[in-house]
Amino acid sequence: MLGKKRNPAGKCDVSDEIDPEIAALLGTDTGSKAEESHDSVAMNPDFESLFGETGVVVEERNKAEFEVDLTRARIAPVTKDQESVPNDFFSDPDFYRKALVGEGEESQKLHALLSKYLQTKDPKDRGVYRQQLIPAYWNFLHRVALKCASPGFPIPKQVLLRYGVLLPTLLSPEQQDMIQRVVHKKELDEPFYYLDEWLRAVALGHVGQSATDEVKSRGGDDRARFNAILQKVQGKRDTAESLMKAKAETRRTLEGLLREKLDLLAQHDSVPGFYHVPAPYTEAQKKVMTEFQEVFRAMLQADKELGNSIEAFKDSVAELESIRQKMDGLEEDVKANFQALAQEFETARQMTKLCVGRQGNHFPILTREYFHGGPRDIGTRENVARLLAWIEGIDTQAFCRPYKNTLNRIVPYVVILPTYGDYGVCWEPFDKFNRATSRGRLAIPMYPKSLQLAVVTAVADLRWQVAKEKASYYWMEEGLTGNYYQWFTSKKMKGDVKEFFIQDYILWITKESEGIQKLDKEIRGVFWRYMPFAQELKDKLKTRSYVYQELYQKDINRSLSDGY
Repeated sequence: MLGKKRNPAGKCDVSDEIDPEIAALLGTDTGSKAEESHDSVAMNPDFESLFGETGVVVEERNKAEFEVDLTRARIAPVTKDQESVPNDFFSDPDFYRKALVGEGEESQKLHALLSKYLQTKDPKDRGVYRQQLIPAYWNFLHRVALKCASPGFPIPKQVLLRYGVLLPTLLSPEQQDMIQRVVHKKELDEPFYYLDEWLRAVALGHVGQSATDEVKSRGGDDRARFNAILQKVQGKRDTAESLMKAKAETRRTLEGLLREKLDLLAQHDSVPGFYHVPAPYTEAQKKVMTEFQEVFRAMLQADKELGNSIEAFKDSVAELESIRQKMDGLEEDVKANFQALAQEFETARQMTKLCVGRQGNHFPILTREYFHGGPRDIGTRENVARLLAWIEGIDTQAFCRPYKNTLNRIVPYVVILPTYGDYGVCWEPFDKFNRATSRGRLAIPMYPKSLQLAVVTAVADLRWQVAKEKASYYWMEEGLTGNYYQWFTSKKMKGDVKEFFIQDYILWITKESEGIQKLDKEIRGVFWRYMPFAQELKDKLKTRSYVYQELYQKDINRSLSDGY
């Protein structure tokens, strides 16, 4: 867990001199620029003056981005790691002022506390100001977040919301360059978002709000109701589409089988002594003839089911279009959209707390004091995508969810949070209104000590929650969670069973996949069956140790029985 680093003298590793930007803002100079900055920060407008003219820009929904494509088999490859020419966010000398301006008393309080925090030399006072900065920063950021869906959202505020950079000079020049080289525009065709992008998507209605235990107010009920119906119909459509493709494949397989039987039937040897006279049908060919009726019957059944699934798909598409037209016809309610945005921001704050943990570093501002990683250590969209692809290459069903005997691959939404947390978390495994094809939601910290472990813990959490929801009331008795829980209780272990599972999953992905035996034998068997490695990896591991060879043989035995 990231913590506070101090030098031998017991002082924080920050220059004793006041930061030049802070000094300029705190100085006795009462020039016009300073007065303008003070007046801007001191304003405390009401809601209407803040948002009355901003409005929410209505954008068309991008199906490729916000809807699930069940035909995709892998995460899109990363083609651009970073910008070849860095952005110039921090070249603006007024970056700090522009990030603070217009946010009322919250920005004024944050500015005062940050100034004291950087000025004081007493470690105790510094600790006090540090603790006071945390809630002050979040209150300020809440106001900033409410504007992220508005046109003309200032770049300094966007950078603050996305990367946690409030004062550029708190970072070294190398760190500033590193942040400015992060690919700013979303080019990766995967549902992975920075915080500002995610909040904007929620505000515009592209993505529903994350689930919470709080009772929602009645405001905006029409749009919320339609969103819930939309999720259900999308699930019905995706299920029909999946079934339609499965039945088409079944019919294609039967047609191939019919061709093979016909080819076998048309093969004849010659009658001895008569080269051009084909011999009579063999016993094997006569047996094939008796099988044609069964194949034809199966083909007709598959064709009937294909027709039904096509009609179901058409009906669900028409229903989906009807709902969307009704939603588009709803009068835009700016306050309702901003209410959803405000609630989602508070959810993101709770996600951040989970990523950091109770004993972690909750300081919310990015500084060189706590941030020591390189370009591959930051939780950028590209780095997270690369790690998720690596995990899926090992645990091939990590993002698969069974529904009505069909295994659907559904990559979850990933929200990248600007925090020092070390743990990735699964906020929800899927939408409660669409269990068939909706995406889960993962939260990944941007500045962990180990990005790899943060991403693996998030996938482990997703794995556990999906398996638990699938087993429902029987989660302690059957499936992945049931077998793990029974082992957990048999060993008389204490604590949160999910946390033990996550730690074992980390070993499964990082050690066992390399042939390094770290898990209990029973747990290795459970994971091997319910979270199987890629077949190529299994083939490799069976030659490494008798332990894996035995598990491999059990796979073969199960595949030959009906119980697999």
